[in-house]
Parts: sequence; C-alpha cells; structure tokens
Amino acid sequence: MLHVTPATELKVEPAEALTCNVQPLLHEIRHALARLLDEGGHTVIDLRSLPLAPGEEQQLLDELGQGEVYARLHALGPTEIIESRYPGVWIVVHYNSSDEVIGKFIEVCDIPNLLRSQQQDIQQGLEQLQAQLPEVTN
Repeated sequence: MLHVTPATELKVEPAEALTCNVQPLLHEIRHALARLLDEGGHTVIDLRSLPLAPGEEQQLLDELGQGEVYARLHALGPTEIIESRYPGVWIVVHYNSSDEVIGKFIEVCDIPNLLRSQQQDIQQGLEQLQAQLPEVTN
C-alpha cells in the first residue's frame, strides 16, 4: 500500500521581509548624499561585504534605478560605472577577464575616482599635444 503524506506548505516571504537591509541602506545613502553636499565627502559602500538576503541586492539596485550616465572602462578587466537616478549616487561593478563580477560598490560622490584623470596622465597628455602641434613663431 502506498502511503502519501501531505506536502509541506512553502511560505514565500515578500522581498521586504527577507532581512530588511534595503531600507537601512537607502537611509545610509541619503546620509552620504547630505554629507557630500555639506562637506564634500566621498562614501563607498561595498555591496559584496554586506549580509544581504537573496534578492535584496537587486531590490536595492532597482530602487536606485539608472540615471543618464553610463561608462564602461577596460583596464585589468571591464568596469561599469552607472549613475543612479539620484545624482551623486553611482553603482560601480568590476569584472575579471572572464566577465565574472569581482566587486560591486555604491559610491556617493561628484564623480567616481576611476573617471577622474590623474595628474600624471594629464601631464603626459599635455606633453603629447605639445609635441604634436607645430611650433608657433611670432
């Protein structure tokens, strides 16, 4: 005789009930934006170091949305820099050479440091441009 036991009922919790880290992170980002305006400070939140439940990282990224600026850099593996819908809040994702995510950050700043030209690079650019231009005699 076959004995059948009733299936265990699975309860799926809404994303908001997982560990509730999205709301506090949004508040942390809000405080970081206020500091940026008041003091000019740069805040970095390492999403890979946070105890997020499944789905929370995506929920946070959905809440932040996407703004007008998107940049993709290629140096030691690709990096994507995405402005959120909130100016001053950036999502920075680093990939290895196999396109696997190796780092994911939220940066609250005017512009992420990866997009800033370094003084040494600017100096080299000036020298290259000067060498390319013909001498001007008066």
